[in-house]
Amino acid sequence: MAADIRCTADNLTSWSGDSLAVGLFSGDAGSSSRHLLIERFGTGVADRLEQRRFKGKPGECLSIDLLGQTPSLLVLVGLGAPADFGPEQLRGAVAAASKQAATAGAGQLGLAMPVEGLAANNAAAAMAEAVRLSLFCDQRFKSEADAKPGPERIELLGLSEDAQAAVSASAAVCSGVELARELVAAPPNVVTPAALADTAAAIAADFGLELKVLERDDCEALGMGSYLAVAQGSDLPPKFIHLTYRPAGSVERRLVLVGKGLTFDSGGYNLKTAGSQIDMMKYDMGGSAAVLGAMRAIAELKPAGVEVHMIVAACENMISGGAIHPGAIVKASNGKTIEINNTDAEGRLTLADALVYACKLEPDAVVDLATLTGACVIALGEEIAGLWSPCDTLAKSLIEAGSQGGENLWRMPLRASYREGLKSGLADMKNTGPRPGGSITAALFLQDFVTPELPWAHLDIAGTVWSDKGRGLDPAGATGYGVRTLVNWVRAGGPA
Repeated sequence: MAADIRCTADNLTSWSGDSLAVGLFSGDAGSSSRHLLIERFGTGVADRLEQRRFKGKPGECLSIDLLGQTPSLLVLVGLGAPADFGPEQLRGAVAAASKQAATAGAGQLGLAMPVEGLAANNAAAAMAEAVRLSLFCDQRFKSEADAKPGPERIELLGLSEDAQAAVSASAAVCSGVELARELVAAPPNVVTPAALADTAAAIAADFGLELKVLERDDCEALGMGSYLAVAQGSDLPPKFIHLTYRPAGSVERRLVLVGKGLTFDSGGYNLKTAGSQIDMMKYDMGGSAAVLGAMRAIAELKPAGVEVHMIVAACENMISGGAIHPGAIVKASNGKTIEINNTDAEGRLTLADALVYACKLEPDAVVDLATLTGACVIALGEEIAGLWSPCDTLAKSLIEAGSQGGENLWRMPLRASYREGLKSGLADMKNTGPRPGGSITAALFLQDFVTPELPWAHLDIAGTVWSDKGRGLDPAGATGYGVRTLVNWVRAGGPA
């Protein structure tokens, strides 16, 4: 059960509860907070800081038991220099403090952070998200739970009740992130194409959304030869999922979110080999998890004036006597023929038909998310997703939405000359180009299935969808990356 998170105007000298976490700047900037701590708890706090050589650097965390006092636990978190402090650092500090308090068994936690320089609503949302998402623990597949529950009540100090609405909205966003995490983390024998369709059906039933699921015959009738080529090697039937949110009033914008939905990727006949993490290819549906999580949050938040469509072409990429051959030529639903020179570049084949379908909805913008290329991981690592778009306005709005939610994006080039690498002597194009610039040619491939002049962006989340050790708000494992970016973008109305 999620903790009860409340805003309070109390500060670190007046708040009363069993555990208190205080953020301290480094150097002289943290002296005023240190004086307040000494004033309330005595010089013993200063002695402990000196003994532990606590400098207030980012990432530092110190717990002090205060015997016979209230609070009985004091958690001190380093914030670094004030000039470097912003929403991202606030999230990191709150996450560290929350995890420390949970480890200590705190039942109630007060968070005293320097929020004066930040907009109250933004600070409240950032802190609430940091608390809930950092304490998330997936215990579904364990016979016995082995994680301590977090505090039942958390109070955000220095924030008036006016900011409580932002905390409430953050709960819907966190529910979406948690759904995405659970989908990505679940094994491929649990999250199948049918399971993704069932998840969409549950969201539709719970929040009154519209759902259409196209079966294999329906997709064949629409000419989705690219998508179905990937799906034909699996015994599990493909599911083409179309979930729609319609606002109560007039529609000013129509937006489409497209997520890659490979519930398992063996590589096909270009089989993934040892060292390729084939056991982790359950997370190749991270894009679909992000858009499903975003739709769950959007459905609860009910943004006005914006109609949102979610598209997922779900399937497995498997090996069998019926699997597609390397060298085969298939035709997508827009009539383009594709020479499949690598069956392990399957995500773009499914997205091709999904994007054609999305464009036929005549939207104002389309955004796709996919764990598409290892090349993007090499380029940007595990903390930044790649963004490709020919539309400056759309790219800017997505980067801003990501920054607001603590998810980093970096705009990458769509260099037209790289399209030469996708040329085929037999078909209109190949599904892969040369290895250099592989994430760019992948984006260029997708662009060929988007209506010209339509604002479109592609987000490659291959590096950000999973964290082996955990980072910031994200525990080890599935991160739910992309949900906050999409929800913030939709709530802002899409591209300006």
